[in-house]
Amino acid sequence: MRKLACSAIVLLGTLGLGTLGAAHAAEIPGEWRVEEGVATIRIANCNNRLWGVVASEKTPGGLDSKNPDKAKKNRPTLGMPVLLNMKMDEDEKGKWDGEIYNAKNGKTYEASIKLASPNKLKVEGCVLGILCGGETWTRVLEPAPAPMAANPTPGIHPGAKAPPATGSVPPRTIGQKAPPAGAAAPGATAAAPQDPASDICLLPDIARATH
Repeated sequence: MRKLACSAIVLLGTLGLGTLGAAHAAEIPGEWRVEEGVATIRIANCNNRLWGVVASEKTPGGLDSKNPDKAKKNRPTLGMPVLLNMKMDEDEKGKWDGEIYNAKNGKTYEASIKLASPNKLKVEGCVLGILCGGETWTRVLEPAPAPMAANPTPGIHPGAKAPPATGSVPPRTIGQKAPPAGAAAPGATAAAPQDPASDICLLPDIARATH
């Protein structure tokens, strides 16, 4: 069977598990680049179930036009859940089972995910548990902070506070970290930074499934 390529997904379109389950989940959440590099998927732990949504697209503006639910045919693929309600496998350590949505044909398949290495995630999808295909996603690592120069701002004495940044707050995608307080517009009250997972877990489809 043709592998369930995430490029098609984008272009077309409580502690009940115990301490062990929480530990394994902590290794997977984060942002992952799909095998063909056309999108990134942010995975979050929502009440000990893993969910993944499209966090960025190489080609923006995709719509979920093949969705069998007419109410969702015009929804953007950006922010769309694609890894659905995955729970820890009872038999295989580190493996999570659930479903994957393929926007190319509007179908949902049985799926599993498991770390192949700390920064490689094996994603597999199957039809009726028989015909299976998969790919490997790569973790998107946050860039290391740039070293601070001895006197980074002209006219500012080393050790003195730099003037506040100006301009509006840039738009955020689903699951993107909130901008630092210094990036707020002058006179605006800076909001507290949000957990990237909080945006994902509050999405209506996910919130309904996890509560």
